[in-house]
Amino acid sequence: MKNRIRIDSCHVAAMKWLRLSLFLLFGLVLIPMYGQSDITIRGKVVSATDQSELIGVNVLLKGTSSGTITDVDGNFQLKVSPNATLVFSYIGYNDLELNLTPGKTQYTVAMTEDSQLIDEVVVVGYGVQKKKLVTGATVQVKGDDIARMNTVSPLTALQSQTPGVNITKTSGQPGEGFKVIIRGIGTTGSSNPLYIVDGVARGNIDYLNPTDIESLDVLKDAASAAIYGARAANGVILVTTKQGREGKASIQYDGYYGVQNVYKKLNLLNATDYAMIRQEGQSNDNMEPLDFDKLLAPGDWKRIQEGKWNGTNWLNEMENKNAPIQSHSLNISGGTQQSVYSMGLSYTAHEGIFGKPVEPHYDRYTARINSEHTLYRIKDMDVIKVGENLSYSYSEKKGLAIGNMYGNNISSALQTNPMLPMWARDENGNDIVGEYHQAIPLLNVEVNPIGKMVYENGNNLSKNHNLNGNIYAVIQPIRNLKFRTNFGYNFSASSYRSFSPKYHLGDAAKRDNNSVYQSMSTGLGWTFENTLSYDFTIKDTHNFNTLIGMSAERGGLGESINGTNEKLIFDSFKYAYLDNAKLIIPGQTTLGGAPWEKTGLMSYFGRINYDYKETYMLTVVMRADGSSNFAKGNRWGYFPSVSAGWVLSNEKFMENITDKISFLKIRASWGQNGNQSITPFQYLSTIAMSNNDYFPGQDKGDKQTGSYPDIMPNPDVTWETSEQLDLGLDARFFDHRLSFTFDWYHKKTKDWLVQAPVLASYGTAAPYINGGDVVNKGVELSLGWRDNINDFNYSALINLSHNKNEVTRIANTEKIIHSGVRLGNVASEFARAEEGYPIGYFYGYQTDGLFQTPEDVQNYKNSEGVVIMPNAVPGDVRFVDRNDDGIIDDKDKTMIGKSNPDYNLGINLNMSYKGFDLTLVASGVFGNDILRAYRMPDSPSQNYTSEILGRWTGPGTSNSIPRISSGNHINRSYISDLYLEDGSYVRMSNVTLGYDFKKLWKSLPFEQVRFYISAQNLFTITGYSGMDPEIGTSTGENWISGVDFGFYPTPRTFMVGASIKF
Repeated sequence: MKNRIRIDSCHVAAMKWLRLSLFLLFGLVLIPMYGQSDITIRGKVVSATDQSELIGVNVLLKGTSSGTITDVDGNFQLKVSPNATLVFSYIGYNDLELNLTPGKTQYTVAMTEDSQLIDEVVVVGYGVQKKKLVTGATVQVKGDDIARMNTVSPLTALQSQTPGVNITKTSGQPGEGFKVIIRGIGTTGSSNPLYIVDGVARGNIDYLNPTDIESLDVLKDAASAAIYGARAANGVILVTTKQGREGKASIQYDGYYGVQNVYKKLNLLNATDYAMIRQEGQSNDNMEPLDFDKLLAPGDWKRIQEGKWNGTNWLNEMENKNAPIQSHSLNISGGTQQSVYSMGLSYTAHEGIFGKPVEPHYDRYTARINSEHTLYRIKDMDVIKVGENLSYSYSEKKGLAIGNMYGNNISSALQTNPMLPMWARDENGNDIVGEYHQAIPLLNVEVNPIGKMVYENGNNLSKNHNLNGNIYAVIQPIRNLKFRTNFGYNFSASSYRSFSPKYHLGDAAKRDNNSVYQSMSTGLGWTFENTLSYDFTIKDTHNFNTLIGMSAERGGLGESINGTNEKLIFDSFKYAYLDNAKLIIPGQTTLGGAPWEKTGLMSYFGRINYDYKETYMLTVVMRADGSSNFAKGNRWGYFPSVSAGWVLSNEKFMENITDKISFLKIRASWGQNGNQSITPFQYLSTIAMSNNDYFPGQDKGDKQTGSYPDIMPNPDVTWETSEQLDLGLDARFFDHRLSFTFDWYHKKTKDWLVQAPVLASYGTAAPYINGGDVVNKGVELSLGWRDNINDFNYSALINLSHNKNEVTRIANTEKIIHSGVRLGNVASEFARAEEGYPIGYFYGYQTDGLFQTPEDVQNYKNSEGVVIMPNAVPGDVRFVDRNDDGIIDDKDKTMIGKSNPDYNLGINLNMSYKGFDLTLVASGVFGNDILRAYRMPDSPSQNYTSEILGRWTGPGTSNSIPRISSGNHINRSYISDLYLEDGSYVRMSNVTLGYDFKKLWKSLPFEQVRFYISAQNLFTITGYSGMDPEIGTSTGENWISGVDFGFYPTPRTFMVGASIKF
């Protein structure tokens, strides 16, 4: 009975405590909660460096969660017992404990800066490490710096802050991804880095809201990334989401709303200029003039001649002006000595600047909760801790076609001639708005691009659910011996459907029945990891940090289903589901379903960090990975690394100059990483059964499904390996105000995983082989300054990186990997990988201006006096006869440019004065080329930009834009350096001006009330004539980029926002 009474009493006490905790959590916004005390302590917290007030410093009664924070003037007030101890903590400053003096109630507390973050802890693989002890090449970006950029994706915010990392958008359309290259592209396969979020591998980080991130660390060299072995050949990006902290609940709202518009549009020809160009082409080829009166819609040619209509500007017609963008997030964190928590909610909506009236949109909802709980503690040592990180995201995306020139709505708008009207006409010649005009006789295969966009690409919706989480436990039986077990899980579900109505825009674009496509998929993956670490010191000078661990991972545990059908009952996208198409139509009704391709990875790893008096450092790492992608005997890969560092500023011979050199470290590293990114089971001859029906006997109605080996086996295929050497220097000068970082690296990627070229007579697809090597080498520089003049604080960070890429081996007789990408039907290969050249370089003809006179044609001879281009006429391109054989053919092709930049630049400037803050961020690339390809070389009827008005029309009129032709001509069908433009640019990515109204109204019950205005993509300095020089890959081949088929550009955005902390 006594035990029951005791249990009931405990239950009642627990319920009271739960109710009190909930009351405290939701009442913190409005009512400061203070514990009972005997006296009231008042004080001010300032920086020991410049005596400036520190706002938002946590002031806690030691051993409890009771406390407060400093106000806008650095003041605090707290009721405590006379013999209490207060603990002060603030980001960027060392924690400070204050023992109260009996009888004293007024204090001034000076906090010291944390050595300008030299002693800061940064995230490394499976742990953390003091920044000053890191011997590899890493870079960390704080979550606050990411959030202040106000971007939809955290990767956008990294473009100016991570030297050695080249980040380009694959498209400016909402919801699209990024191409991220760390220290140069090292493969013709997958070049994506490995993303690790809260210790668990993820496919990307697009599902994260930037305000959820605590920090982001990039591991660039092999030694830093070697602990992740099998998938780290392209670098590693570690993301730590916000974690809870001991103290009162902190609540923060961040939100913005903005409008987006096209920064730069191409100036297309109007109908009058287009007619002039077409007639000139006819004249140049001695052909009859076009009879526009018969080739255009009735009455249109007369309207053009009378100046009543100047044609259709298709790009203007699809422009969506003032496209909205908004984001709202709420983050709450806090905790006690026993438990800490952090949670976040967000909503983001992004609409596209092109695509009207079916403009793209992207909506994302996220929820996150992280917590950690101490279950058992002995004095100040946590013996057992458990925790979890859980995030959920849901997104909806509607988009246009943005692929190559055959499936690209922007490209279609650029190409379509302006003489085609937008709307159909009634008998009186008036527009019938809503009914798109059909093709005209001028070119009956050229259809209304807006109509086709609406009918074929405008009715679609994809939905994606992602649940990512991990649970972990940390057991510390003795101090600094920690066993950590972690189970990570990711679940995804997606659906997509599209609808096309019955329509007729011309013989080249029509549907006799409406149609629907619908697909769904679900899948999951899991990771199970266990590590054992032990930190110990010998004789107070030899410091060791050791780690061993294992990891097991399974992926591809999912399935998908899809189907198409026609003749829906309801003729609208709203009801576009397979269930509403009741008929089975031979050749049109399809259904498919298949499991995902399962993968498995088993790994063992270990690491030893050693330092002597934090002056001499050594790190050794070893990892072994076994992958199901390879056959037995080649399944395991071994990836070692070693790195060392020397902090010279700790040496006695540096003591006399520490006022000038605050910190100086040199470091070196070598290591190997792996890449297993190929389709599974390439070591087998897999069997396919699609499109292989046959009739086994005389009865042609008895159709059977056949099967065949769809790939040649290669049991010897194995890991792609990246080997890298890095030499670096980290320095701080003048009391840490000036920072400098330098890295030189040499990265060799060996044994590319590529498909071998085979003869068609083999009857099946080529196997994957280890077929090539590439070398990337370069330097990275980062220079920063941080200081203040009284109340004016400012900082500047400039980073610059240089990379040179060269293929050193390709395992075939040609020493070439050919690209399958083409421009139109007559142009040949224009990009390739070849020994002695960069990956994906542009391949074509060199030119030497234009022939100006007939004499120029006759005088263009080789060394033997042979006229090289006898059929040319003035205004034609003079192609360079590189082999001097008197003929222009494929043997004269060479490297004419490259898409990967030589240099990447980032500039970050920050200033604050009292409540005002100003941020300016710029990024740029130099030394790359863009192949402008939004016109097909074999389609002279397509529209031009106004650049064509500067074409050759007679001697001396132009030496770069050839004469107009009425049909296909080598001037444009030969891919040459005339297609290329310098892709270098510097972009003012972000300008933000904010003010914290807490400075103005100190009585506001908030820690911060900051409002700001911001401009993104304010201006771009570039010589490129297209809409946007930041062009990711849209060719379908990952290793080829910088091709502008009609790239969906990045918008210019103006926004207003708020950041409010409670």
